[in-house]
Amino acid sequence: MKGIIFDMDGTMVDNMMTHHRAWQRKLASLGLEMPLEEVREKVHGVNTEILERLFGDRFTPEERLRISEEKEAEYRRIFREELRLVSGLPEFLDELKAAGIPMAVGTAAPPENVDFVMDELSIRHYFKGVFHAGSVSKGKPDPEIFEKAAESMGLQAKDCIVFEDSPTGAEAARRAGSPTVILTTTHEESEFQGFPNVKKFIPDFSEVTVDRVRAW
Repeated sequence: MKGIIFDMDGTMVDNMMTHHRAWQRKLASLGLEMPLEEVREKVHGVNTEILERLFGDRFTPEERLRISEEKEAEYRRIFREELRLVSGLPEFLDELKAAGIPMAVGTAAPPENVDFVMDELSIRHYFKGVFHAGSVSKGKPDPEIFEKAAESMGLQAKDCIVFEDSPTGAEAARRAGSPTVILTTTHEESEFQGFPNVKKFIPDFSEVTVDRVRAW
């Protein structure tokens, strides 16, 4: 373990149900009624890619961007009062920094949401690089985001442990060659069968230490 890469949504902050509710409302306003469980299963990745996947060419690129911005503004409004790091993560970040282990963020979230978390919680200084949907040409499960995150630390992705919460993120980490630890905030362990890169499942960071991560 030479470096650590964190996904953000569902990994650093337990916000995925808020995202799902915001998506459900936005999709309904566009005429697509979708049960929350179906949203949870199908709506993931870069927003504009989600809209293209669900609606085809119904919307222009400009309209997809506008719809994405509206959905994210609704998410931030809902989540602001609940915004906090997952239990144990503040202490783990401090321990990693004290041990001289570099860290980066690789998330499918749009830049406005990344700024919302990084700056509201004052944690940007921990990371060598912070990469979001606007940083890459292809979203997860493409490995580009994790490769860029590793590069920002002067490392290769295979030398970094990725903390993730979704099968899509686990697949991106697999393609990048990164061993992966899964936060079970959003998905069940059974959903990660067939991922040889997944080394550990954890509910939060309350019992995570540098030594334990090295042992995994």
